Amino acid sequence: MRLRLLAIGKDRSGLYAPAVAEYATRLERYLRFEVVELPEARKHAGTSRAKEEEGATLLARIDPREYVVALDERGSEYTSVELARRIERWLHAGRDVALVIGGADGLSPEALARAGEKLALSRMTLAHRLARLVLVEQLYRAMTILRGEPYHK
Repeated sequence: MRLRLLAIGKDRSGLYAPAVAEYATRLERYLRFEVVELPEARKHAGTSRAKEEEGATLLARIDPREYVVALDERGSEYTSVELARRIERWLHAGRDVALVIGGADGLSPEALARAGEKLALSRMTLAHRLARLVLVEQLYRAMTILRGEPYHK
């Protein structure tokens, strides 16, 4: 199984990118993992047009065979152990999985419609670059839970 994180935007602040890269490297011990950063629609920033453009960019990068999980505040919330069990089901299904995170304005209706499920990291609103870090850390934590390793205490 291949697990990909497709996310709009880059961390220009430098705060999150090193930590995301660290957890991505750790995840590669367990499965094929890739972070794909896609460009923001800067020309139309803050408008519905930006969300549409970013959604189209995301959809163009999703393989038709991939199972899509959209990060969305209205999605299902899981504990770390519950997320690990959910990932275990994805692994057993044998399909590649694409987790998608929209830009500052979220995901387009078309991108949300392509998702097989929606996942919320928290009921609180997180900066989308911070959400990327939280997600990658939780994916790593989930893999250590599934392997019975001591990271999750």
